[in-house]
Amino acid sequence: MISANLSAIFYLVSGVLFILALRGLSSPETSRQGNFFGILGMIIAVTVTFLSTGNFSTGFVYVLIFIIVGGSIGAFIAYRIPMTAMPELVAGFHSLVGLAAVFVAISAFLNPEAFNLGYPGNIKLGSLIEMSIGAAVGAITFSGSIIAFLKLQGIMSGSPITFKGQHPLNAVILISIIVLIYLLCSTQSSNLFWILLAVSFLIGFLLIIPIGGADMPVVISMLNSYSGWAAAGIGFTLENTALIITGALVGSSGAILSYIMCKGMNRSFFNVILGGFGATDEKSSTSSKEQRPVKSGNADDAAFLMKNASSVIIVPGYGMAVAQAQHALREMVDTLKKNDIKVSYAIHPVAGRMPGHMNVLLAEANVPYDEVFELEEINNDFANADVAFVIGANDVTNPVAKTDPQSPIYGMPVLDVEKCKSVLFVKRSLSPGYAGIDNDLFYKENTLMLFADAKKMTEDITKNL
Repeated sequence: MISANLSAIFYLVSGVLFILALRGLSSPETSRQGNFFGILGMIIAVTVTFLSTGNFSTGFVYVLIFIIVGGSIGAFIAYRIPMTAMPELVAGFHSLVGLAAVFVAISAFLNPEAFNLGYPGNIKLGSLIEMSIGAAVGAITFSGSIIAFLKLQGIMSGSPITFKGQHPLNAVILISIIVLIYLLCSTQSSNLFWILLAVSFLIGFLLIIPIGGADMPVVISMLNSYSGWAAAGIGFTLENTALIITGALVGSSGAILSYIMCKGMNRSFFNVILGGFGATDEKSSTSSKEQRPVKSGNADDAAFLMKNASSVIIVPGYGMAVAQAQHALREMVDTLKKNDIKVSYAIHPVAGRMPGHMNVLLAEANVPYDEVFELEEINNDFANADVAFVIGANDVTNPVAKTDPQSPIYGMPVLDVEKCKSVLFVKRSLSPGYAGIDNDLFYKENTLMLFADAKKMTEDITKNL
């Protein structure tokens, strides 16, 4: 068994490593190093917890079994999961963090002596407050993440699900959670504890169902923050330094990322939480697409335009992820560079289904970091570019965001691809994007639609080049 003082030191070391991990992950160039620090910090934290069980007979064996089982399942899922399903994986893991916080809170409430928190009916007030908040936030994280997973997986509609009186109901439930925590701390009633958990699970569902697909990346980031605060709350209950530090880091960084993304989408953070964007306007936005003509072409047409261009801007989106076209795209870009054509990549903050989705895919294809630019860095360059090659980026290139106040994405900054001399848009069909609205870019005079699988079309263009 490891001493308490030594455990605290090692937990502090793991906390420092987690901070270094976040710093490393803030830049693509240092992300691998950041991942290494995070892995090392978690190994230290798990090992110290393992050696601090105290009982080297029953408890030691149980902890070892759960580490092996949990680690094996996590490794198997991570190895098998495709990059396109990474958002769903993140949502699923968030739900598990929330559920773990709930289980720990239940254990601490039912058997406080095991955690040195007092006795049933006489739990320390500070511990009970921390436990209640951690359990409530954990329950909200679990149920909210389940809804996010179902929406991302396509099992549940990505459209906002709203009903009359939804916002007042959510407000009443949130107030009731605060009241229940107060009453629980006053009476320490087990019935109130179970009611608190049930109400928290309910509000998690209600908070996420009205949020539309266009705002789903913010939801993922927000739930990430919730899972962190749930872990921190339980960390205070258990007096575990590593949980407190890690939870606070995840909670605060997730909140900051959510704010940055809301700012990038011209969204109010509180409005995104309340949800309901586009619930009444999506049908009217898509009704006219059947009657509007589009120009379509093939790989030969696209290659001809690119051959005669001096600059090309690549705009990757979720369609590239689905087709796993990032490696084919890299080969096409290498061919263009051999012909002395300048190539850049334009990344929208919410392209894909989660923050950084496109950056990860491009890094997987070894795309140089100095060729990848964020929206605010490259948006002015579209007017001077010869060709914009849009590969499955639908909502983030839709000019309607700037022109139609009735659109669910109105006000969201989008990439100004329509300002290019020529726009090549790779897509399987004219179907709307994840936000559920038609893209006006399809029908612009300078747009050539390339209806095909993104990977096959990109490979065919490379052959023609």
